Amino acid sequence: MGQTILGIDIGSTKICAIIATCKDGIPRVIGTGFHKSMGLKKGSITNIEQASRAIKDAVNDARRVAGTNINKAVISISGAYTKSTDSSGIVNIPNNEIGIKEINRVIQTALYNASIPSEYEVIHILPYNFKLDDQDFIDDPMGMSGSRLEVSVRIITAQKSSLGNLKKAIKTAGIEIENIVLASYASSIAVLSEDEKNLGVACIDMGGSTCELMIHVGNSLRYNDFLGVGSNHITNDLAMALHTPQSIAEQVKVKYGSFPKTLEDTENLIEIPSIGGDESGKHQVALATVHNVVYARVEETLMILAKSLERSGLKDQLGSGVVLTGGMVQLDGIRDLAAALFNMPVRLAKPTEIDGLFTDLKGPECATAIGLVLYVSGKYTNYEIDSEKRIRYCNEKLEDETMQFQKNISLINPLQNKPSNIQNPVNSVPRSAADIKQDLSDITEIKKNPSKNGSIFRNLWNKMTQMF
Repeated sequence: MGQTILGIDIGSTKICAIIATCKDGIPRVIGTGFHKSMGLKKGSITNIEQASRAIKDAVNDARRVAGTNINKAVISISGAYTKSTDSSGIVNIPNNEIGIKEINRVIQTALYNASIPSEYEVIHILPYNFKLDDQDFIDDPMGMSGSRLEVSVRIITAQKSSLGNLKKAIKTAGIEIENIVLASYASSIAVLSEDEKNLGVACIDMGGSTCELMIHVGNSLRYNDFLGVGSNHITNDLAMALHTPQSIAEQVKVKYGSFPKTLEDTENLIEIPSIGGDESGKHQVALATVHNVVYARVEETLMILAKSLERSGLKDQLGSGVVLTGGMVQLDGIRDLAAALFNMPVRLAKPTEIDGLFTDLKGPECATAIGLVLYVSGKYTNYEIDSEKRIRYCNEKLEDETMQFQKNISLINPLQNKPSNIQNPVNSVPRSAADIKQDLSDITEIKKNPSKNGSIFRNLWNKMTQMF
């Protein structure tokens, strides 16, 4: 039976709500809703009432399209709230068999060993290296044998006060929080391939007011960082440099915000309104000015991100280079500039396409929202403990199905209930009333005379095996 998913990306520029159904781990979009962000600045909530209203409007639009009234959601959280640290843990394995309980125990030990400030709350515990006895770099210890299990983890925490404001805005909108996922984690799920993860890759989501960095090495999340700069800062720079309203500056950025390829591109003039002037108050500006402003802001942003890559200590392990996503990457020429500044290959990525109403979700600005849906569908790392303190692992669905199968088998009592769909065509012998009466008599005899259990039970068992 499929499940219904509601994912809400609370971005600096827009709120994106997606409703999807998921069956056998494959999601299908049935409703989408968008609304301009209000009450947010640089990823943080500054006005709960306005933010709640924007969230509610986006969700209601998605509900109308989907024809469902789902109120449980997985939501994104900006890196602006978060602080991350590394930790490790070691446990002994008495029975020498590694199962999910042992993996959960060693991850919890790593959390116990970490120094988490009292004003922060854990939202992700992400293992990136298991060590079993003397064997290092184990991707998945499940089912292995050993006496000592060790793990290294990345712990992502969020400020309790800021997280409380986010939860209150969601609750005021009439939504119940099912899970909270770091925005950069969700984006990486939506845009990265398995080969890129295995070779090592940095995923950078360049949004309206934030840039969020997440580094994968060997399909494990190893590092994350946040920069409170985005494409809205380009708009502000243009508004000041061109002496024009922000709405006009945004239009100029979208239409002309590229890096010039020829000298002629810089010599053209455009006419734009002046700040505070009437319709006749227009002036001309050279495209060279527009290009210079855009180039300066983008170059500064990419240089700060390049320093963050250096700070991570993992730059040498990024065999797949850098993947850029988010609305800001739609600026023409940004890939070449990024490749030059990062000194490694750069790919511009759009989110993975999924079935259903995907037309409005193809742009890179929707990567986080798509990632939330994929996360609930099971596209997370091998192991992790989520914001609800629940351990998630890639094989849990298969294990749940196996346990359910075993449970169903155990409910079949051969002495009482024979399933109607199970028949043995070889030994299917009709039972007479006298035979059934004799079986009941034998059971009564077993209860009265326990000493005769052996022989009577064997006779009864032989009869029952003929039935099946």
